[in-house]
Amino acid sequence: MAKESVAEQFVRILVDAGVERIYGVVGDSLNPVVDAVRRTKGIEWVHVRNEEAGAFAAAAEAQVSGKLTACAGSCGPGNLHLINGLYDAHRSMAPVLAIASHIPGAKIGTDFFQETHPERLFTECSHYCEMIGDPAQMPRVLQIALQNAVGLQGVSVVVLPGDVADKTVDAAVLNHSMVAERPTVCPGEGDIERLTDLVAGSAKVTLLCGAGCAGAHDEVVALAERLCAPVAHALRGKEYIQWGNPYDVGMSGLLGYGAAYEAMHGCDLLLMLGTDFPYEEFLPTRARVAQVDIRPERLGRRSRLDLAVWGDVGATARAVTPRIEQRTDRRFLDRMLRAHAEALEGVVDAYTRDVERHVPVHPEFVADQLDAVAADDTVFTVDTGMCNVWAARYITPNGRRRVIGSFKHGSMANALPHAIGAQLVDRERQVVAMSGDGGFAMLMGDFLTLVQHRLPVKVVLFNNSSLSMVELEMMVAGLPPYGTDNVSTDFAAIARACGAGAVRVTEPAKVRGALEEAFATPGPFLVDVVTDPNALSVPPKITGAQVGGFALSMSKTVLTGGVGRALDMARSNLRNIPRP
Repeated sequence: MAKESVAEQFVRILVDAGVERIYGVVGDSLNPVVDAVRRTKGIEWVHVRNEEAGAFAAAAEAQVSGKLTACAGSCGPGNLHLINGLYDAHRSMAPVLAIASHIPGAKIGTDFFQETHPERLFTECSHYCEMIGDPAQMPRVLQIALQNAVGLQGVSVVVLPGDVADKTVDAAVLNHSMVAERPTVCPGEGDIERLTDLVAGSAKVTLLCGAGCAGAHDEVVALAERLCAPVAHALRGKEYIQWGNPYDVGMSGLLGYGAAYEAMHGCDLLLMLGTDFPYEEFLPTRARVAQVDIRPERLGRRSRLDLAVWGDVGATARAVTPRIEQRTDRRFLDRMLRAHAEALEGVVDAYTRDVERHVPVHPEFVADQLDAVAADDTVFTVDTGMCNVWAARYITPNGRRRVIGSFKHGSMANALPHAIGAQLVDRERQVVAMSGDGGFAMLMGDFLTLVQHRLPVKVVLFNNSSLSMVELEMMVAGLPPYGTDNVSTDFAAIARACGAGAVRVTEPAKVRGALEEAFATPGPFLVDVVTDPNALSVPPKITGAQVGGFALSMSKTVLTGGVGRALDMARSNLRNIPRP
């Protein structure tokens, strides 16, 4: 019988499972796996500069493609670098397999060179984490790991000592069937009846929608129409539910805007759909609350619940909507739509007035111009910090665009490596990394990955030479900003030295032209915009008495910011209000 190495068998199983890439840095104990990739068709090794970036890239590829992806790190320090990106992937429900190479099996437990215990280290950021100590163990352990990653939507880790990977085994035919499609989870009949009765008995209903509404846009809008209910969304739900929604009243939370908060607190029933919204300070305390989620462990962990429903948002809405009579009383909905439009009308002007002459450039203006110039199917990857704010307020969803960020884990430096993975899914699709100078500098080495792999990612750098979100947090807490300044850096010059296209922008009038040049230029391109470090650094229109904690003051800060084309949508929705 033909022979092959454990590493070859391992890689072959990955190919059969649909894995097309492994992101990582080569080295010692990982070399057998890397060499097996080199000799196997249908899979490629993506050389990154830091394993952390590789894990972020794998997470983004999984979120954009919906398929299983992989990353790898060599023994000890190599796989330790993976951990931050794996936390992000796991909390984002991205199906990722991490290969944690290990020291020789006979040396484990002897405090050998580079020894760690990855089977312990990665347990908190994975559904499954096991070490392979025997070649015969590998196929089954790997199969279990893959099914966990795909079925439970998150990270699985396989710890593979280099000497085990190099051993020879029989090249037996391995026929492992993989999960191909996720099932639809419909609530039980009792839950559907209880939810129907609860909704029917509530005069004013507001929907709060999260990422669990992906693929259920039409069902949620139909439910809102039946109930005459305003629809608020969390940050991760924005791309799935805001577009084409005549009942939209904005976003709640620290980055929120519009009438979402008012709609949630003015209703009789808040119906939380597919959201694990973390900030309980924004949730109502008097209204009844029902929550629908496919992950039962999330039900009720943020708020008191009058009803918990385990099921898909789309399936639940399809089951409940026909059982509810069409409502005609739009008074609550129309009041919220008007409040939403008025809230946006009052704040947009502050960040659009005299922008052509404002130096340094308003970051809000940059985001607004980017939204206008970018393609209708662009994938935006967004750094944690103020770039989250600009994306939340200015990137207009349309059902085809994607916005990927470290929205659950909240890591710095995610935008650039996320863009790597998103771009490798489709080199023809436009991918834009919205980076802050702090985040970009942290993993800047992987800009070289863009150049080496000739990835046409466009990096739009909001360069205000500060950690502005941290500075804002300090000021809201009454602390003087300290340790938040970054040295002023010409990142465009660095990008050109790396072999990429780049332009540095210091004047508002040149922002749009720079963006258009970036999109017209093949290959990677960096637009380094020197932006105003004082944007939102001091909470506007907040008295000392109102500053009662970070959550309240931060929300008021962001609620007074501009929101781009969201105003156009709000104005359009007002036309749906029947005139007397």
